[in-house]
Amino acid sequence: MSAWLIKSEPSVYPFSKLVSDKKTVWDGVRNFEARNNLRKMKKGDICLFYHSNEGKAVVGIARVVKEAYSDPSSDDGEDWSVVEVAPVKELSEPVTLERIKAHPDLSDMALVRRSRLSVTPVTEAELRVILREGKTKL
Repeated sequence: MSAWLIKSEPSVYPFSKLVSDKKTVWDGVRNFEARNNLRKMKKGDICLFYHSNEGKAVVGIARVVKEAYSDPSSDDGEDWSVVEVAPVKELSEPVTLERIKAHPDLSDMALVRRSRLSVTPVTEAELRVILREGKTKL
């Protein structure tokens, strides 16, 4: 099992909407590196759900329920991909970007180093720290 971080602006698609929808297609990714990360995701992989722009915090956990396939919302002729994710649980305490940057075990996280990417890998050690900082057990 691998872990990933997926970003969404809470004004566009908050974690609470994923919870109420029970599942969603993770579409609209238009960066080749992020697309390649989507294509590496496997069914059952964990996704940290990050609220970008407003809040700037990991707020929930989702799981990949369907592996990558062609993005039906793409009409520009490029080869884009989507996955489907379902909620697992909300973090008991959001883990802010400020806390992530300040934590010695997280300061090198892809979220910090590659901040423009909407889909990034998360190491097993980083996942453990985020869950501990978020006071949440899987």
